[in-house]
Amino acid sequence: MGYVLAIDQGTTSSRAILFDESLKIAAVAQEEFAQHYPASGWVEHEVSDLWTTVAATCRGVIEKAGCSPADIAAIGITNQRETVCVWDRDTGQAVHRAIVWQDRRTAPITNALREAGHEEMVTDRTGLLLDPYFSASKLKWILDETPGAREKAREGKLLFGTVDSFLIWKLTGGQSHVTDATNACRTMLYDIRKGRWSTSIAELLDIPMEMLPEVRDCAGTFGTTRPDLFGREIQILGVAGDQQAATIGQACFAPGMLKSTYGTGCFALLNTGQEPVRSNNRLLTTIAYQLDGTPTYALEGSIFVAGAVVQWLRDGLKIIRAATETQPLAERADDGQNVVLVPAFTGLGAPYWNAECRGAIFGLTRNSGPEEFARAALESVGYQTRDLIEAMHADWTSAEGEATLRVDGGMSASDWAMQFLADILGAEVDRPKVLETTAMGAAWLAGMQAGIYPGTDGFAAMWERDRNFAPDMGADIRDRKYGAWKRAVAAAQGF
Repeated sequence: MGYVLAIDQGTTSSRAILFDESLKIAAVAQEEFAQHYPASGWVEHEVSDLWTTVAATCRGVIEKAGCSPADIAAIGITNQRETVCVWDRDTGQAVHRAIVWQDRRTAPITNALREAGHEEMVTDRTGLLLDPYFSASKLKWILDETPGAREKAREGKLLFGTVDSFLIWKLTGGQSHVTDATNACRTMLYDIRKGRWSTSIAELLDIPMEMLPEVRDCAGTFGTTRPDLFGREIQILGVAGDQQAATIGQACFAPGMLKSTYGTGCFALLNTGQEPVRSNNRLLTTIAYQLDGTPTYALEGSIFVAGAVVQWLRDGLKIIRAATETQPLAERADDGQNVVLVPAFTGLGAPYWNAECRGAIFGLTRNSGPEEFARAALESVGYQTRDLIEAMHADWTSAEGEATLRVDGGMSASDWAMQFLADILGAEVDRPKVLETTAMGAAWLAGMQAGIYPGTDGFAAMWERDRNFAPDMGADIRDRKYGAWKRAVAAAQGF
């Protein structure tokens, strides 16, 4: 049994990836599914779509690899975080569409809790801010708006789970109602210090404890698949939310190690070791991973617009036809111009958390054109990353020296963007050979538990670098450019 099947259930598609005994990718299958926007700020998925696309891609990747289910040692799962599923224990039918992590409908709920003075307690226990982003207010909304739901939940007839929990429940034929610590800690219902669901927060939101899943380590026994799904039973041995799985896949096991994933947005996680660090800069305190009953904590910061700024150049301004055109344009930009773009199209994320701020461009001249816009767009990602990392260093000073940043995600393929990132940080940036770090993290958890992959030290030794980007910008230029960015952000917020 030389393969591990990684299920990567994302926001717009489900993927299944087979890793061989050397942790190399053997085959990939992917299937997109519909997004539903029933009202402004609302984002939903059909819960059944999450399951059918996962089942189809799992079968598809086994067929594509030409292997037998008997060759698969274990399954690892990684998933979009914070998205809420509620389903009937007996029928398996969802009582409402899944409410997606991007959904903002529950802002009145979180605002009311904040105004009532509950944020300090919630942050102290969960490490999170009172925000619709997290699962708890979404779950409360479903229970409030679905007739009879709360009563059925109290009777144990309804189950709640993030996407991983629902998939495990379906894969095991309803035998396992479980989650892992990294998904639990994103619900705003989990006490990250005590390692258990918070009865106080559940009572505050009127959420019955009976519907919450059992929380387990990231590597462990989550259940066994129904034999009719793949022709034989396969153990599910690893689970982690997508950003934590990427942290694992980047082998960021030592305190001070830092990874940043560049997709539509950007998520940076800093390993802070076995003690949770309370942020004074509105970063999130979260669980990076939990092995052998011991959680390792992290500080997390999120940028709302990273790769999306390139999409804006293409779809909004229409100055490029493909993302690959951005780098050549940026390389031709006039060095004498200092155009700064603040891409606050949907507000500013950490460390500002200004939902009302909107995008702005500064420093335009008569000669400003597509080249300068392209450079400013790519530079904005570097500036925002520096904002996050400076906030992390201000919150946690235990790291010795400047840690190398490990990057992944689509935008990390841009040499120009990654070189500017190293320049503006004044620190080295490493890009791995395998950019599928999220799926690799889930696969390693399951394969390590199954005994076919090495432990943390051995896995860290397997990590391979594709390219190192070293800073090549003078300190005076770096300070001048970053100072212009800070003034631009302040002006955008003031406007």
